[in-house]
Amino acid sequence: MYWANFLHVYQPAEQQSDILEAIVAQSYRSIFEHIRDAKRVRATLNINGALLELFDKNGYQDLIDMLRVAGSEGRLEFTGCAKYHAFLPFLEEKEIIRQIKTNDETNKFFLGDMYAPQGFFPPEMAYNPKLAPIVESLGFKWIMLDEIAKDGNPGSVDYSKIYTIQGTKLGVFFRERRTSNMIMSAIVRSPETLEQAMKDELNKKRYLLTAMDGETFGHHRPGLEKMLFSVWESKKFDLVTVSELATHFKERAVVSPVASTWASSKEDIDKGIQFLSWSDPENRIHTWQWELVKMTLEEVYTMDSKHPRYERVRHKMDLGLASDHFWWASAKPWWSLEMIEDGAYRLLETIRTIPGVSEAKLFRARDLYEKIISTAFNWQRTGKIRQMMRDQKAILRIPFYDRTITKGGAEEGVFHAFLDMIGGLEKEAAARGEYEKAILWRDAAYKLKNKLDIYDTINAIDLLRVEISHDDVEKTIEKYKAEYQRIRGGQPEQRGN
Repeated sequence: MYWANFLHVYQPAEQQSDILEAIVAQSYRSIFEHIRDAKRVRATLNINGALLELFDKNGYQDLIDMLRVAGSEGRLEFTGCAKYHAFLPFLEEKEIIRQIKTNDETNKFFLGDMYAPQGFFPPEMAYNPKLAPIVESLGFKWIMLDEIAKDGNPGSVDYSKIYTIQGTKLGVFFRERRTSNMIMSAIVRSPETLEQAMKDELNKKRYLLTAMDGETFGHHRPGLEKMLFSVWESKKFDLVTVSELATHFKERAVVSPVASTWASSKEDIDKGIQFLSWSDPENRIHTWQWELVKMTLEEVYTMDSKHPRYERVRHKMDLGLASDHFWWASAKPWWSLEMIEDGAYRLLETIRTIPGVSEAKLFRARDLYEKIISTAFNWQRTGKIRQMMRDQKAILRIPFYDRTITKGGAEEGVFHAFLDMIGGLEKEAAARGEYEKAILWRDAAYKLKNKLDIYDTINAIDLLRVEISHDDVEKTIEKYKAEYQRIRGGQPEQRGN
């Protein structure tokens, strides 16, 4: 089976040097070294221009050199992106083009001829249909999206086909979230467990496409980088770059991807709130943040590009468009007063630096800044944030018992089907003398029965799907005349998953 590995690495443009030092030591250096030195590895990497500038500013030029080496050998390909990680679906066309071109210029400066991207990675895999013609017009051949973007339903991508977006010549590759999440969540812990998880697929004419945040390996999850390297060494897979997939698979299909991100769930899309973490209709802070962005951008556009302050203003605006401060204002569950204030202050300083802005607009900008900050502090002080986080967890972490038995009818069969499979695994483990594993399954059954599974980092249902093939799981469920649907979003690190 061909396996295309995609990694995304990013840090805010003015990340604190001590935080960057920790991420470099815990994650980036070992990942880049492995890609450089393990000649079998072929991968696709998105690295934003802002991070390359941070490497250069903080004395990590050796990391840039490692990327150049792997790129020069044709084992590492780079993708385009937005330099400061702007949330592209909410920007107009000319701003989207600027953010992408600025990233290309920076990456070309640091990586040289090694940077010749065929593909494009939109930050957060955030997509709406207006992006496709823009990305195509800039010369990219394909775009990377999550599998849920295909039609709003995870699991509908045929990984034996190469897809093109309707009305364009732009290819689209869909991240396979199940396998990506199993690796990032450490459900897959070795080449053997990956092969076990994929055993029904290994002999099929199809490809595997994983896409993951690089910082997960070593920084967010210490030690997980070693597991990633060992999994990459599995001889069951032929490693390729994303662009190379089109040379191995000839069947084509045309699709019309839906608006989504790699964190979106089917429920989000059905409700029209697929951009919830950056623009929640129930979050006043988000509303004020975007009003401040819009007003500031309008003033930036009125400036004469030859004005002595123009470049300074544009740089401030670029920093203010980074998606981080919207994300940290979501409180579902991510929250940071520091990041919220930092983003709002950048925008306020931007509009203050623009010559000739009316007093009325300056007053409104100050008013929006104060509303954002005072409301954020009020939510923190009164406990609203904790309640929002609890409410979100209540939505996402529904006990499996309540998703099945409590619903009654045919759904009761689903619960008993999984208990039957868990019981079988417990007996098999005990018969082999694997008593710790047997205890794991025994405890898992107890937790499911007593609604304690919501406290597990990795749910027993997910673990079971690694141990038992997909077809066997579905057959067992069919035996009990029921269906099982997962309700989680697409990123294990996001929204409390």
